[in-house]
Amino acid sequence: MSSTRTTPDPDDPIGYFLEDLTYHGKTDRTRAAYERVLRRFESFLDDANPGSATHRDCMSFVHSLRGDVADSTVATYAAYLHRFYGYMTEVGAFDGNPMTLVMEEMDETVDKDPARRDVSIPSMRSFVAEIRHPLHRALVVTLLKTGMRVGELCNLDLRDLSVTDSDLNAAYSLGDRPALSGRPDSIFVTAEATVGEELNGEIRTAANKRKRGTVIPVDDELSRTLKRWLAVRPDSPSPAEPLFVGTAEGWGERLEPQAVRHVVERYAREEGWYRTGGGADENVTPHYFRHFFTTHLRDRTGDRGVVKYLRGDVADDVIDTYTHNWGDQVRETYEANVYRLLS
Repeated sequence: MSSTRTTPDPDDPIGYFLEDLTYHGKTDRTRAAYERVLRRFESFLDDANPGSATHRDCMSFVHSLRGDVADSTVATYAAYLHRFYGYMTEVGAFDGNPMTLVMEEMDETVDKDPARRDVSIPSMRSFVAEIRHPLHRALVVTLLKTGMRVGELCNLDLRDLSVTDSDLNAAYSLGDRPALSGRPDSIFVTAEATVGEELNGEIRTAANKRKRGTVIPVDDELSRTLKRWLAVRPDSPSPAEPLFVGTAEGWGERLEPQAVRHVVERYAREEGWYRTGGGADENVTPHYFRHFFTTHLRDRTGDRGVVKYLRGDVADDVIDTYTHNWGDQVRETYEANVYRLLS
């Protein structure tokens, strides 16, 4: 059967891109979202071919959105345009991606951390490879793969984790949260944990700082790491069934943030990434992992909205957008771009 596939020099580059989204298995909802944004951009260009647009054209379009839509929507529209140009450049239809410079010039509000040590992904991969203890590796990989805060990590219960494994699901009550229904292989980070207040039958000693709960995907690497930990996890006396518990002092008791900081400090010192008296720009800590997650995932996706959602730093309108389109937008974006940490 003959093919009607367009050439890499299409008269309608937006149509070409949307057709490829279908070939790649994207849902009708995802395709419609891209079409809405890209056709709006095309109209802004007075129906000129987007292949001839400059970075100033793209910058003007982004500027025209401000005041018309929420800041989070501006970021999402810019990310869609960035992906469109990136893909069309990759297939040879366009000579370059004018959105690259625009994304660099956009006001950065995701992470206000000061300048920090620059650790590459290969270096972080080598760092993780040296951590053999199942609990310690699970703590570090979870922080690196999710960008959650150390208090949020410590507040995780077994009900907050969903993994695809019949043996583990028979042994533990995993993923009982309603928010995880229909979302296998994911973690729920609640916004309800408050110091001194009871949650899931246990008084908490750390607080979560999210305005609303967030569902974060669990990729194959984090899933393997957590399964290895759960295979040796001590039973806990807490009715909340914490995910991470002590294996030395405080056997079976929920880990507290300071214990996690000590674990990270130990391995960071061995790597030469931690010095007593060193500041935030030098020392690798659990909060550094949040910075690492933000920087690398943002740069790989070009989608500040998804990164803000995963970090739990966003307003209600953005959370609603990504909650309703979680599988198409959050999971697909995360799994396609999250860095690899395990060999």
